[in-house]
Amino acid sequence: MKLTQENTPDSAKIFAFTPRDFARVRALIYRQAGISLAESKQEMVYSRLARRLRAKGLNSFEEYLDGLESGRDSDEWEAFTNALTTNLTSFFREAHHFPILAEHARRVKKPLTIWCSASSTGEEPYSIAMTLCEAFNSLTPPVSIVATDIDTNVLETGATGVYTADRLDKMPKERARRFFLKGKGSKLGMVRVRPELRQLITFKTLNLLAGSWPVSGPFDVIFCRNVMIYFDKPTQSKILSRFVPLLKPDGLLFAGHSENFMYLSDALKLRGKTVYELDPRVVRTGNGA
Repeated sequence: MKLTQENTPDSAKIFAFTPRDFARVRALIYRQAGISLAESKQEMVYSRLARRLRAKGLNSFEEYLDGLESGRDSDEWEAFTNALTTNLTSFFREAHHFPILAEHARRVKKPLTIWCSASSTGEEPYSIAMTLCEAFNSLTPPVSIVATDIDTNVLETGATGVYTADRLDKMPKERARRFFLKGKGSKLGMVRVRPELRQLITFKTLNLLAGSWPVSGPFDVIFCRNVMIYFDKPTQSKILSRFVPLLKPDGLLFAGHSENFMYLSDALKLRGKTVYELDPRVVRTGNGA
C-alpha cells in the first residue's frame, strides 16, 4: 500500500475543499485504517475523494464527510479507504528476501503456514508461492498462504490472478513459463497465474487496526512489507505486539526496505536485512512488545 501525491490545479477543482475538510479526512482515515496522512497529501486527497463525490452525486466535501460520520452509508467506508490507498507492488519486489524464505522453508517442520499481511494486487503472495514451489520442486508444496489487505478491490485482482503480460518483463523466462498461462484471443497480452499457485493462497479482507483479525497462527513466516511506514509509531508498535504471538518460535517477520522495527518491539531481533525473528530471551520470559 502506498500513498502518492496527485496535483489538481485549483482552476480544475469543482468542489470546495477547506483545511477543515482535510483535517476531517485525516482524522477519519487515521481512525479507520491507522494511516497518518501528511500535510503534503492535500491535493492527492482532493483528487481521490472528488471522484467519490461525483459518483454519489454530492455537492460538497462537508456533505460527504457528514455522511461517513453519521453511518448512513456504511458501504462508503470501504470506498473511502480504497480511494486513499494506492497499491504499488511487483513480482519479487525486494528480491533479497526470497532466497531467505526458501532456505527457511526447507529447514523448518512441514507444512508451512505463511501470512502476507498487505498483499495488494497479489504479486507478493504469488512471489511467495513461486519461491516455495521452486524450493520444493513441486507445484503442490506443503504450504498454506493467507493473503490479506484492507483494499477489497485489489484483493479481487489477486484472487483472480490475471495480469498484463508486461508485469513479467523482469521475470526470468523459465519462471514465467512455469507459473503463468498466456492469454489468447480477446485475452492476448494478458497472463494468468497457474491454478496450482492460486490454490495455495486464500485471500481475505483484513484491517490491521481491527479489534480482531480473521487469521490464526502460529505462522512460520509473516510478510508485512511497505505498509507500516504509513502508520505512526504508536500504531506500528501496537501492530507488532499482535504479530509476536502469531509467530512460531523460529518464525520470521519480513519488513520493507525502509522500515525498522528494532525500536518498536523488544520481542524481535534483526536476523538479516529487514528480516526479523523472535528474541528467545524476551519471549521466554513473556515480555512481549
